[in-house]
Amino acid sequence: MNPQNGEILAMVSWPSFDNNLFSGGIKTDEYQKLINNPDKPLFNRVIGGTYPSGSVAKFVVAAAALQEGIITAETSVLSVGGIYVGKWFFKDWKVGGHGRTNVFSAIASSVNTFFYYIGGGYKDFEGLGIERLTKYMRIFNLGEKTGIDLPGEDTGFVPSPDWKKQTKNEIWYIGDTYNLSIGQGDLLVTPLQVAEWTAAIANDGNLVTPHLNYQIEDPIKNINTTVNLPFKKTGIVSAETANTIRKAAQSCVTNGSCRLLTTLPFTSGGKTGTAQWSSTKDTHAWFTAFAPYENPKIVITVLIEEGGEGGIVSIPIARDWLMWWGKKYLTQ
Repeated sequence: MNPQNGEILAMVSWPSFDNNLFSGGIKTDEYQKLINNPDKPLFNRVIGGTYPSGSVAKFVVAAAALQEGIITAETSVLSVGGIYVGKWFFKDWKVGGHGRTNVFSAIASSVNTFFYYIGGGYKDFEGLGIERLTKYMRIFNLGEKTGIDLPGEDTGFVPSPDWKKQTKNEIWYIGDTYNLSIGQGDLLVTPLQVAEWTAAIANDGNLVTPHLNYQIEDPIKNINTTVNLPFKKTGIVSAETANTIRKAAQSCVTNGSCRLLTTLPFTSGGKTGTAQWSSTKDTHAWFTAFAPYENPKIVITVLIEEGGEGGIVSIPIARDWLMWWGKKYLTQ
């Protein structure tokens, strides 16, 4: 997607189907094969699939904390491998922790402890709290349709204490806030929503309306009208906040889990994500990025269902596509 105006330049949902089968009317047996396929090739995962976001949501959480003054670019948290709340342990992915961590290293290395602190708070450190956390998720359009010009879009889901009480008859615990702060728990997003909030970080804090329609042609009057949609919202966070997150995303490429993008001939910023959703099946693998870093012209978001780790599985796909895109469009 073009982060400056929301133009969708490519959209892939796999497994797919041959749409020529529908030209002139599809045969009954061919249609039955498609609708009975357990991998659901007719289902557009980009706009209709909802998944826990994992760490790609840390862009949103960090932006909220910066915007609310919970942290500055200099604020640091000591990561020792996780935090205890009573008998409950909320772990980091790295045993022993990452040491002193600020927003740049926290995004670059996806340090959960930093996000537990800024999301839910810990001891004498004030976090966002669930109200402000969910407020900013909705500001970034989580839990709402993006408005793309296609049928079948899902809203995703942002959980709340009221919802949990009504649905599960349970109170909201601090652990729920911690899980939400790292993109886990009951949070659900579509791949298009991830691309939309990545675009907002890339374009100084403006929420685009994703769209496929580029031009409306009137063959009778011989008039072609280019579709130019205004921003859905402007200034959802300040340009300063967005710039800090962009720098952190660049750190992911230069010093963190996104290093594979250093093989590109142009600069970029990104975030990997690994989302747990089942106790018996592999995690979902996420990656989202923008490029070039200095003047973002492209956002790419990749999700592989049950793919494992985003930093291993999804980032090579994004790198290869960005390499092709850069040769074709940046060199012209």
